[in-house]
Amino acid sequence: MRDATANQDPTVLALGALAWTLADPARAERLLALTGLDPQALRAAIDTPSTLVAVLDFLSAHEPDLIACAAAIGTQPQILIAIRDRLENS
Repeated sequence: MRDATANQDPTVLALGALAWTLADPARAERLLALTGLDPQALRAAIDTPSTLVAVLDFLSAHEPDLIACAAAIGTQPQILIAIRDRLENS
């Protein structure tokens, strides 16, 4: 079985997911509260695998957001989950 994420750049997809998350003020506030990040820490570590994994974990914890985010950035929810795993293991 072919890896559906093989041609996907995990950082690009995760950053797209982050941008989608931050576009809604209530969702952005919830992300910060649940991850323990503050805006400065998020800016400083925006492209680190651990931060991107935290964003994808946040989305994974609420399936409606995961599905909506995947649709908005042109991917599938299961690809976001696979990307999360790739980032965690990088």
